[in-house]
Amino acid sequence: QVQLVESGGGLVQAGGSLRLSCAASGTSDSINVMGWYRRAPGKQRELVAVIIRGGITNYADSVKGRFTISRDNAKNTVYLQMNSLKLEDTAVYYCLTVLARGEYWGQGTQVTVSS
Repeated sequence: QVQLVESGGGLVQAGGSLRLSCAASGTSDSINVMGWYRRAPGKQRELVAVIIRGGITNYADSVKGRFTISRDNAKNTVYLQMNSLKLEDTAVYYCLTVLARGEYWGQGTQVTVSS
């Protein structure tokens, strides 16, 4: 059973930084895609950033230039460095991993940006 453990969320002032981590366990399969989505209050879940195994990345326009996604394939871990945080970045952030057998989601970690 694939399990994802997220960490790094919390409360931060606008303009501050946070780093999210998501470690996948329970599989020896190659993880093709790892990424982060978020759901803000009253809104639908949206893509934040994804990274494929070869290192190609894709970001939502709203976070380009502020967020950086990276991964450590040896540790099956994906990171999201979030800088210059804005009030509108407040959301629950979910980790996603995609294996050949399917996709798996973390339980989410709350990020709250205050003024």
